[in-house]
Amino acid sequence: MSFPNESLSYPETAQDQQSDIYHGIEVKDPYRWLEDPDSEATRAWVAAQNKVTTDYLSQISSREDIKSRLTQLWNYEKYSSPFKRGDRYFYFKNDGLQNQNLLYTLDSLDAEPTVLLDPNSLSEDGTIALAGIAISENGQYLAYGLSTAGSDWVEYFVKDVTTGDQLSDQLKWIKFSGASWTKDHQGFFYSRYEEPNEATKLEDVNYFQKLYYHRLGTEQAEDLLIYERPEQKEWGFAGEVTEDGKYLIINVWQGTDRKNLVFYQDLSQPQSEVIELISEFEASYDVIDNDGDRLWLLTDLDAPRGRVIMIDLTNPDKAHWQEIIPESRETLRGVGLLNNQFVANYLKDARSQIKIFALDGSFIREVDLPGIGSAGGFAGKRFDSKTFYTFTSFTIPATIYSYDMVTGETKVFRQPQVDFNPEYYLTEQVFCPSKDGTAIPLFITYKKGIKLDGNNPCYLYGYGGFNVSLTPSFSVSNLVWLEMGGIYVMANLRGGGEYGEAWHQGGMKERKQNVFDDFIGAATWLIEHKYTRQEKLAIAGGSNGGLLVGACMIQRPDLFAAALPAVGVMDMLRFHKFTIGWAWCAEYGNPDHETDFKTLYSYSPLHNLKAGTAYPATMITTADHDDRVVPAHSFKFAAALQAAHEGRNPVLIRIETKAGHGAGKPTTKIIEEVADKWAFLVKNLALLI
Repeated sequence: MSFPNESLSYPETAQDQQSDIYHGIEVKDPYRWLEDPDSEATRAWVAAQNKVTTDYLSQISSREDIKSRLTQLWNYEKYSSPFKRGDRYFYFKNDGLQNQNLLYTLDSLDAEPTVLLDPNSLSEDGTIALAGIAISENGQYLAYGLSTAGSDWVEYFVKDVTTGDQLSDQLKWIKFSGASWTKDHQGFFYSRYEEPNEATKLEDVNYFQKLYYHRLGTEQAEDLLIYERPEQKEWGFAGEVTEDGKYLIINVWQGTDRKNLVFYQDLSQPQSEVIELISEFEASYDVIDNDGDRLWLLTDLDAPRGRVIMIDLTNPDKAHWQEIIPESRETLRGVGLLNNQFVANYLKDARSQIKIFALDGSFIREVDLPGIGSAGGFAGKRFDSKTFYTFTSFTIPATIYSYDMVTGETKVFRQPQVDFNPEYYLTEQVFCPSKDGTAIPLFITYKKGIKLDGNNPCYLYGYGGFNVSLTPSFSVSNLVWLEMGGIYVMANLRGGGEYGEAWHQGGMKERKQNVFDDFIGAATWLIEHKYTRQEKLAIAGGSNGGLLVGACMIQRPDLFAAALPAVGVMDMLRFHKFTIGWAWCAEYGNPDHETDFKTLYSYSPLHNLKAGTAYPATMITTADHDDRVVPAHSFKFAAALQAAHEGRNPVLIRIETKAGHGAGKPTTKIIEEVADKWAFLVKNLALLI
């Protein structure tokens, strides 16, 4: 039992007689009406639910102190790694509490920076966010995408970097696409969908993406269609120009499956055809760069943890492919070219490891990182000898380092100053057994000196899907939790990418239950080893991690005191009917197929609630403009959970307005949400602060 709460009176949620027949099984869906986010009834329901949640949270006396400390800690300068285009450098910076990061440019690293783009000036509440940039090779033009209220729909614009002038270019209906400039700096490639229905654009399914070329100064209607496949509605296209400008590489994706195709077009030959280089969805392929007619690619073909191969476009048959960097025990997550050498980013037990190789694949050195954590960056051009990278851990905020590719020397370039002492905290990595004996890595962070006597509040976080790797990173939100005496645990579950494609496949489709078993196993281990106890244990996750929390709190309601599912996929029978949800069938399976349906129905959070069960104290979070995981998932789950739940534990839903799946959320909204989250746990885990 969690800390006793006064009984709550929830808004009445109407139930209708809606039901569907799936492969001979009738499934009731009484809250189907909540799938329409703009109906009068849904809006009234949202307002009523938010009032209950706001009233509950406002009565927690420690909330304002938590918010104050969050605000204080958040107020520090945050930088991104600088990168160079032409003779200019570019980087992002946030002074501390600005809602959105600003893009700066400078002529040299010693020069005075100037603001190139400030998204904060585009809206009063910070809900217009930068959603992608592409700078021409000479550094003259900036193409940038803007997202409004957290939507995945993006509009692209262009600025002249030298003058700061806004050009006339405006491109709409872009989603899941970047931009890539041609070598002549006169235009860029991008992908878009057809114009949607304005009234239902946040719910409608997205099919038939097309690849276009936009020339500066022209209308979008004049853009040149480069590639489409009308017979393949699920195919998407990402166009990327090679550094030498010779080739347009077209990455062809289908859903969220990492298996992809690779096509190319010779840009040095006018009107050249698109050539299908890799035309079977058998593995993942990521083109690193080219050397004339030779392409280097990172692939997991016959190498679940990744390797580098070379394909000669003049002799492209698979029998002639050459292996350059073989698969290793570590997981190869990315490769770049600097100083005419490969920079390979590995994961070793979910920690970063950077290695340098010659073009023939011979090992040169390992980069001496500052500690156990996550490193990223190492951006630049093929013959650049200097670069920058970012390093972070659970107690080290993102610090920027310069790196000399010739000497191997690392220097601090920018180090943020945060109002806390990292020496007060400890991070350890342990391995706990899952139900089938698989060893699951856990990162555990806590304040030095606390007693592991089972009385510590513990926040267990996970994701477990889509080949996503969870690695150590700094979080002001989590720091406040640690300061309050809490333990933070991050679990590296199957379904993620920490140990390569085999690890990913071990937690997808018919093996999805492994992910839930891993998380439950982690919770059990933490209790057995006296880090916490059931009355002090909270679980959390977002998106696919929201599904994780929903499934685990239903399968083991006795194991957790509190649950925080965020923007979760909760209806596993209808997820594929909205926006890009169809793409997740590659990960989850397709409920329209009988075998997949049986698996999905067995764990779908919405469909496995049992009336009269005492569930953990729960605060569901979502957003009214989430067009990735539409809010209907959380709406229906909240309504069903409130109806099924028995006991004094609160079951709340917090519905953010003018926000989406999470990307681009303004700082003010983030702080408010985190303050609500920690206040909820303070009350329901009986945490004294």
